[in-house]
Amino acid sequence: DENQNHHSDAHSKRVESRRLLEEAQNDAAQGDNNDNKNYAEFDIAKILIDEEEGEKEKPDPNKPYSLGPKISDWDQQRSEWLKTNPDFPNFIGPNKPRVLLVTGSSPKPCENPVGDHYLLKSIKNKIDYCRLHGIEIFYNMALLDAEMAGFWAKLPLIRKLLLSHPEIEFLWWMDSDAMFTDMAYELPWERYKDFNMVMHGWNEMVYNDKNWIGLNTGSFLLRNCQWSLDLLDAWAPMGPKGKVREEAGKILTRELKDRPVFEADDQSAIVYLLVKERAKWGEKVFLENAYYLHGYWGILVDRYEEMIENYHPGLGDHRWPLVTHFVGCKPCGKFGDYSVERCLRQMDRAFNFGDNQILQMYGFTHKSLASRRVKRVRNETGNPLEVKDEFGLLHPSFKAVKVSASS
Repeated sequence: DENQNHHSDAHSKRVESRRLLEEAQNDAAQGDNNDNKNYAEFDIAKILIDEEEGEKEKPDPNKPYSLGPKISDWDQQRSEWLKTNPDFPNFIGPNKPRVLLVTGSSPKPCENPVGDHYLLKSIKNKIDYCRLHGIEIFYNMALLDAEMAGFWAKLPLIRKLLLSHPEIEFLWWMDSDAMFTDMAYELPWERYKDFNMVMHGWNEMVYNDKNWIGLNTGSFLLRNCQWSLDLLDAWAPMGPKGKVREEAGKILTRELKDRPVFEADDQSAIVYLLVKERAKWGEKVFLENAYYLHGYWGILVDRYEEMIENYHPGLGDHRWPLVTHFVGCKPCGKFGDYSVERCLRQMDRAFNFGDNQILQMYGFTHKSLASRRVKRVRNETGNPLEVKDEFGLLHPSFKAVKVSASS
């Protein structure tokens, strides 16, 4: 009868499941004779074997490096695409562009035991900010062009994303060692309506002093337009690793103030480009210093308690910095430029400083900026919708979507 059939089917499924499990275990045992179940003792290099690349395509040394086929009519192509795809507007509200935040890390694990943990904290921090501000996020772990490793890996990625996502108005690049420390600060998008690139920096330091740290490329905005594609094309030729990058580094050290001797980096290259061709690029580049689009960690981290005491989020500047950037800490590498203890301790404090702004929305906060543990700061209530979070981040006005009335 039906009941017997039901029991018979259930028994058959259990037998089949057990058989599949045994087969999988046997396959695993045959494929790996080492039965060590201790992750700490396992040599990760065993499974991180890169495939043979085969015949490598060698670039022509007589031709300058190119990011891809030359595109000259991107503004027209993109405009037509936006017209035919009205469900993907490049502005999601008045003076609110559609933004894609892009960050990433190496396809391999970090070269020290805790580096990946700090990468995780950093991406969690960025996800929190992007969720609050209606920003899309892309995390990259692929080296798209072996020629452009290191500092330069971002350029091929940025170009690919601009061309693949015409709906994006601004791409926001952010290094993996930078964290948001003002979750309430909304960028002043209206200020940038006539500009195509926004970096933290100072006109005088770049154009007058020709200082290689007159701006910072660890956190910058790039508009999706023909101008930006042209800039990327002009920026990239110093990037190919090997002789090209080494020789370009010598030029940059000679031409730029206080630059040490090392291979060409993307930051020095953009300073050099702006200095040499200001008439071509300078008019559309906004060097921002009214708030910390990039804030050097060394001058900020020891003042977090003072900021909490005297100020509030939403300022973005020295009073409560939008971004704290751990330049020189290199938390994913073997060696940094600063004490490992100071870097990791301060990265924890920066993370908790930002995380407290998220946790307070739900009635919690870290016990201190140095603590992983949290404490309750607000009692539960039977009327949760009447509770207001301290910084107004649960339903901020900058995240509100204007829905048109249905006809």
